[in-house]
Parts: sequence; C-alpha cells; structure tokens
Amino acid sequence: MASDLDNKKVISWALYDWANSAFATTVLAGFFPLFFKEYWSAGADVATSTLRLGAANSIGSIVVATLAPALGAIADRGSAKKRFLMIFSAMGIVATGALHFVAQGSWAVAAATFVMASIGFAGGNIFYDSLLVSVAPENRFDIVSALGFSLGYLGGGLLFALDVWMTLSPQTFGLRDATQAVQVSFLSVAVWWALFAVPVLLFVPEPRKALGMSLGPAVGAGFRQLVHTFQQLRRLRVVFLFLGAYWLYIDGVDTIVRMAVDYGMSLGFDANSLIVALLITQFVGFPAAIVFGKMGERFGTKPALLVGIGAYTGITVWGTVMQQTWEFYGVAVCIGLVQGGVQSLSRSFYARLIPPDKSAEFFGFYNMLGKFAAVIGPILMGWTAILTEDPRLSLLSVIILFAAGGLMLYFVDEAEGHRMAERMRNGAAA
Repeated sequence: MASDLDNKKVISWALYDWANSAFATTVLAGFFPLFFKEYWSAGADVATSTLRLGAANSIGSIVVATLAPALGAIADRGSAKKRFLMIFSAMGIVATGALHFVAQGSWAVAAATFVMASIGFAGGNIFYDSLLVSVAPENRFDIVSALGFSLGYLGGGLLFALDVWMTLSPQTFGLRDATQAVQVSFLSVAVWWALFAVPVLLFVPEPRKALGMSLGPAVGAGFRQLVHTFQQLRRLRVVFLFLGAYWLYIDGVDTIVRMAVDYGMSLGFDANSLIVALLITQFVGFPAAIVFGKMGERFGTKPALLVGIGAYTGITVWGTVMQQTWEFYGVAVCIGLVQGGVQSLSRSFYARLIPPDKSAEFFGFYNMLGKFAAVIGPILMGWTAILTEDPRLSLLSVIILFAAGGLMLYFVDEAEGHRMAERMRNGAAA
C-alpha cells in the first residue's frame, strides 16, 4: 500500500467490512431467504412468502432511513462515531445469533429478529462509512474504499463457504442435519462479526472536535445542526443531485442482492445452485472491487461508476430471460465483477463532495437514501410478482432504476461539489 497511507489504520478500518459482510452474505443474501421460505414460512405459497420477505427487508430499511441523518449529526457533534458503531454492531450481532433459536413456522418472530439484525447492520455502516475520511487522504479514497469492499467480499465469502459446507455435509461437523447446520451458521456470523469488529474500535482514531460535547448535549446540538444542514442541502445542488442518482441506482443493486435467491427459487432453480452462485459472486467480487478502485484513480470515479451501472443494466436484462443453471452462474460472475465497484466508488465519490467535519451526518443522508431505495425495490418486486404472477417481469422493473440513476449521475459535477464542500467547511455556505 502507498506510503501516504497509515497501513494499521487502513487495514483496521477495512476489516470491519470483512466482519459485517458475513451478515450480508450468509444471512441477508444467502440462508435467511431460503430458511424463511422453506422453514419459517413452510406451507405458504411462493408469492406470499416473497411478500413477507420483502416486507421484512423494507421495515428495517425504513427505521434506519428515518434515524440515519439525526444519528449522524449527533455523532458528529459529540465525536461519537465509534460509540454509535459499537452500539449498532452489538444490536446486529445479538439479533443475528438469536435467529438460531427461532422455531419452525414462526415466520413473524423470524422476521422481527431479522429486522433488528438488519437495523444493526445498516446503522453501523453509517458510522463505519463516515470514518473513511479519518483513515485516508482524499486522493486515496477510491482505493481505500475499494479495499474495504474487497475484504468484505473475501471475508464474507470465506465464512459463507464454510457455512455452505456445513449444510451440505452436516455430519462432518457433528450436526444432525442441514436444518441444524443453517441454524449454527447464524451463530457463526455473530461470532465472526464480533471478532473482526474489534480492530476498527481499537486502532482507528476519531478526530475530536475542539468544542467536543458529551453525548447528552450533543443530542440537542445534533438536531439543530441537522435542521441547518437540511436548509443548506437545497443549495448544495451537486450533493443533492448525486444523492438522487445514488438513490435510484443503488435501489437496483440492493434489490438484486436481497432478492436474488428468492427470484431464483421462483424460477425453479435448485437451492444448492443458488448458493453456489452466491459464492461465485463473492470470490469474483474480491479482486474486482480493487480493479474498480484502480479504475477510479486512473480514469475518474464517475466514468468508472457509469461503466458499472451500465453493466448492471445489461445483467438485469439477461436475468429476465435466463433459462439454464449455467446462465444463473454467468449472471453471478457478472454481478461479482461490478457490484463491489459500484458500491465502493459511490462511497468514495460522495466522500469528496461533503465537508469532512460533518461526515457522519452527511453519510447519514447517504445511507438514508440507500435504505429508502431498499424499501422500494423488494416491495416492488413482491407486488409485481403478485399482480402479474411472473417473477421475470418483477425483475425487469429494476432496469428503470439503473437507467434513471445513471442519467442523473452523468450530470453531477465533482469539481463543483468539492468547491461547495470546502466553502461549507470554512463557514462560507449560507
């Protein structure tokens, strides 16, 4: 890694992606949709279980989206990013482990527990993302952000591979059957997340404000700051435009991540084939995220982002017409090539548009829109499946989001956004 980076800080920060990506792979995209449909919603028809899963995803997203900007503002005023990261991580870890104990047929309990885990996962990401400005200089945002996603793909993929092995050969691990193996996998995610979250809490410094506050006074000051920023946002045209673009295209990305397994099952693909496809995505995503980070540094972050969004549009079209298992694997490879790049470059691009001293608050808005996007996508797919009885048409609707988001992103002027962020930091923004 380049000499202008503090390797200990950077690796410690990136390891949180390694930690919590186990939830994104094993739980969010992998075993929870399968287990929810076949174990906790046993006996329900396909459309009903899809709607329940979409609702569970959406409720957690709504909660985080509603609270994110205020929590970010409070964390900024009280220099409490790491404290909030610890609180939300603990919530996610405990709820994920609790999924192990939910009985068969208890879909409502499973959904509620999953909502709590999702809130912990998504809420922690607000404060983790905002610490990017503390561990890297601006000219290295792309590669450091990409390193986080790259380690996330690798770490999440490794644990997921172990958990898949457990479900395919439970006796090897002294387990009764595949059902018990999936239940144990939820515990493995909780332990993995807790263990690898430690470095970011120990070794990543959080700059203290000159007028730092204790958490109590920071709450009032944070809400006042939030109101002021809301008033300023309408003048921060570039930030506003980017957030609108991000809201649209990340809706497509998140929806595909969350609903891919359910969509594949609706088309009749074998569950084992779907799990293999998820593993392919993870291990292809590990080097691909780094490649996109290098592309961003060499050719510009926005052009690299537009390439990724365009690729996603083509992938979605392919997904609506695929018939064979090998095609599902092909789609998985293509998603792995672009998913981490779109996510990591979005984070680094946005970090350049905002004042560093308000990073948690502004990343609160960023995560708010990302979570509101995840509200729309799964519910859209669920209701389209109900109304048309055709899962392919439900996926087709996602293309509009990629096209509209990419078009808006094209008109975002990064240089102007950077100038506005500097003026705001220096107190010149009215």
